[in-house]
Amino acid sequence: MELKNILVLGAGRSSSALIKYLLSQAQQHHWMVTVGDLDERVAAERVKGIPEGKAIHFNMESEEASRNAVKQADVVVSLLPAHFHGSVARICLAEKKHLLTASYVSDEMKSLDTAAKSAGLIFLNECGLDPGIDHMSAMQMIDKIKKQGGILTSFESFTGGLIAPETDPGNPWRYKFTWNPRNVVMAGQGTAKYLQEGTYKYIPYQQLFTRTTPVSVPGLGAYEGYANRDSLKYLTTYGLQGIKTIVRGTLRNRGFCSAWNVLVQLGCCDDSYQMEAVASMTHRNFINSFLDYHPTKTVEEKVIDQFTISKQGPEMQCLLWSGFFTEEKVGLEHGSPAQVTEHILNKKWKLTLGDKDFIVMWHRFKYQLHGEQKELQAWLTATGEDEVNTAMAKTVGLPLGIAAKLVMQKKVRTAGVIIPVTKEWYDPILAELNQLGISLREKEG
Repeated sequence: MELKNILVLGAGRSSSALIKYLLSQAQQHHWMVTVGDLDERVAAERVKGIPEGKAIHFNMESEEASRNAVKQADVVVSLLPAHFHGSVARICLAEKKHLLTASYVSDEMKSLDTAAKSAGLIFLNECGLDPGIDHMSAMQMIDKIKKQGGILTSFESFTGGLIAPETDPGNPWRYKFTWNPRNVVMAGQGTAKYLQEGTYKYIPYQQLFTRTTPVSVPGLGAYEGYANRDSLKYLTTYGLQGIKTIVRGTLRNRGFCSAWNVLVQLGCCDDSYQMEAVASMTHRNFINSFLDYHPTKTVEEKVIDQFTISKQGPEMQCLLWSGFFTEEKVGLEHGSPAQVTEHILNKKWKLTLGDKDFIVMWHRFKYQLHGEQKELQAWLTATGEDEVNTAMAKTVGLPLGIAAKLVMQKKVRTAGVIIPVTKEWYDPILAELNQLGISLREKEG
């Protein structure tokens, strides 16, 4: 049966490049692309003027309408918040539709593997930037090293969504929201697991932003990285059993992690309870609510004393620039500490007219080849065009779009709950990304 219809769920900040790509392919291949969003006007803006595009109102809370929308598609691409993917997958399973996401494989998604295989359905996950391009580029190079007879001893990989040097030069964080702000505020919660020189390492959340890794990217300079979730599960995924070091992490500009650690240690990223009197709270009140009472010390002095930091240091520069010590009202009626933090930061971290984001991905492989120690670095950069057509949107959306095309054209066969770490996925996706100007550079030694 010929596949003709693609349904994209979610028309938010990360969807622009994906939808633009799919619409261009639809014109070429005579497909239809339907974009569904809670706000139909936002979806309509994404498909405006393209006859192969259609916008609909889509609400996961409305089960019958959701099922009807999925029923009319052949391939579903979900950019909804990750906690919705399990529900989308169950509808796709019932309606016999393929599903693609950029999110990590959840336990709920994994539980559908056998049923998806039996139905001949592809449930592709982790096909964005990180996770996504990082997997595919790493596997392509790992397979290449192994084919040469190399034995891998170490694999490190760090990726970050930052801002371009010309964007907001006074911003000491060198960071703005280019992805779901809530995910940024909640990042790193849980325990990070990795392998270093043959020893299993664990970093609890309260230590995560103090145990950083210096990363030097050729031609770009020094960054810092913190470990991502569970790197150990990729030992099997990447076929790296026996390797001495494996760590995957998030990349930030130097100074970010020590400043973010102040917010973490204060309790500003806690989402487990609702605060009182948020409606009347100022930014300064918010910070002060996590500090001891002192009859004479200012809020700033209490932060400096509690964390033994300098008044002129990077931590205070970042907090001051963000407005955490001002008397401005938070502007929420209620909220958890994490929600208040997100709301305050969004006033300064939201991309504005003319802003450009900047993606950096870096891999380092160490291996033995014919008795010699070898090292190979590979890195990728991408700069956004503006505040809408971001590098994040491109590097998340284009791999998903290319994968959707492969499914529509029946060029991939592996069914079940999968991620794009096999040659049938990574070769065509990376090849087309290269044509679109997204490619890694390499350096040996």
